[in-house]
Amino acid sequence: MAGKKQQRTDRERAVLMGLVELYLLTGKAVGSNTLKENGFEEISSATIRNYFAKLEQEGFLKQEHSSSGRIPTAEAFKLYAHHHIHANHIDPKEFDLLKKELDQDTREIAGYLQKASELLSTLTQGAIFLSSPRFDQDLIVNIKVIGIDAKRCLAVIVTDFGLVHTEILYTPKKLSSFTLKRIEAYFNFRLTGLDRPKLNTEEEDLAASFYNELMMRHIVGYSNFSVEDVYKTGFSKLIRYPEFRDATVLATGLSIFENTSYMRTLLGQCTKAETLKLWIGDDLNHPSASAAKSSIIAIPYFIHGKAVGAIALLGPIRMPYPKLFGIMKAFSLLLSEVLTRNLYKYKITYRKPDNKQVELKTEPPKLIE
Repeated sequence: MAGKKQQRTDRERAVLMGLVELYLLTGKAVGSNTLKENGFEEISSATIRNYFAKLEQEGFLKQEHSSSGRIPTAEAFKLYAHHHIHANHIDPKEFDLLKKELDQDTREIAGYLQKASELLSTLTQGAIFLSSPRFDQDLIVNIKVIGIDAKRCLAVIVTDFGLVHTEILYTPKKLSSFTLKRIEAYFNFRLTGLDRPKLNTEEEDLAASFYNELMMRHIVGYSNFSVEDVYKTGFSKLIRYPEFRDATVLATGLSIFENTSYMRTLLGQCTKAETLKLWIGDDLNHPSASAAKSSIIAIPYFIHGKAVGAIALLGPIRMPYPKLFGIMKAFSLLLSEVLTRNLYKYKITYRKPDNKQVELKTEPPKLIE
């Protein structure tokens, strides 16, 4: 008797998994006849309808209209995703693309991480977030200055690791484009020691003051930080999904995307767990009810075997989870190996927000084969 009950339970689970897969493929409500024609020929339509009714009572299915088929609830997606969480399969062409694009020798770590995030966004067609420790020995290599108004100008700072950030500088008066170019030339002289420009006393005093201010801000910013850096890209990819064509759902997606503190918390949980994590529907615990139509997949990456950050994918609740798990795991593996190798090769150390510097191991890292 117990065996028959287990058999019914297993068949009910198989029906649910089959319905979720069909819904993921088509985005349409699934009826009993449709499911029967797609892998369940041995079960009658009446029996499938009975399973549907029971699964609906259990909170795994819902029916939008009395005459329509069923669609999975968030609980069904959670069950389906966790059922496939150990999936490692990735299309060989996608793996080859990841390997080709990620396997680079570079010391421009910030630029590399941004490009890597954009690559993953293209492959997954979702919004990507990547948390990162602070990498040391990152020197300023260039500074551009742009006039804003009579009392302000914008300094664009480029570092050796490819990081770009901006600072507002306050000016005693409106500076001409000619003067700004001369100040840039002075910055270049201070950074390289080459070609000292001929400035008048007023210009040189102002340029020296600006330079010292920018250096101090850079040093303080790199020496004292309380949270990981976060790279993000790909929000526009979400518009292609029917779920995000609803203005309210899209606005919720944007609020998640722009809430770096919220995403940093999820990425931190994933890094600490050192394993792939999921937040589906109400798991997100986001203020907006529309977040129930979104999901996030996150996976940590490692340097010398230590989890230092995480990569997260934001998308609709209707996503091909097994495929995405395979892509995310391959991405994490390749990224971890390349970062480990490059930090060793270029003698780069890194720090977590607790300000503890992490020294490199002496042995060379494993290379991607």
